[in-house]
Amino acid sequence: KTFCEVLNMRKENPARYSSAVGESWQHCEFKIKYCHKIFDDEIYREGMRTLLLEAAYQGEIPIGEIGFDNNHVHFMADIGLYSRPQVAKIIRGYTAKKFFEFFPEAKKKYFWDSGLWNPSYYIGSPKNVQNTINYIRKQKYGEARVRQSSLLSYAS
Repeated sequence: KTFCEVLNMRKENPARYSSAVGESWQHCEFKIKYCHKIFDDEIYREGMRTLLLEAAYQGEIPIGEIGFDNNHVHFMADIGLYSRPQVAKIIRGYTAKKFFEFFPEAKKKYFWDSGLWNPSYYIGSPKNVQNTINYIRKQKYGEARVRQSSLLSYAS
């Protein structure tokens, strides 16, 4: 299902908490420490996509669009009743730990036995949800870029 279909579905059946009903979709951006361009490597990028979805599933944080640039990731997340620092800790902590378990060579090569994520991050409420979704899709490795055809595909 697309992000918009999930968003509409959740409006018909909103998240329910003990004392609140609703959702809080936020634009999240996490940057790689030292600005290493590790997401240019498809194996690292797809591994991180899987880990993001696992972390979100375990933390019960619905994730919408995901888009990668060479050294950072953008995504939409419904943080519910979590605070922004809690969401950052849940997702960044899980993904960094598992990423280095799956790719120990990356830790030695790029991070000199340090952490994966830059300490700063962005989690904010989008002023225009559709524009933010389009922005995420237009990242270097976002949905819009993946689906684009090149002129060479029509040449033969």
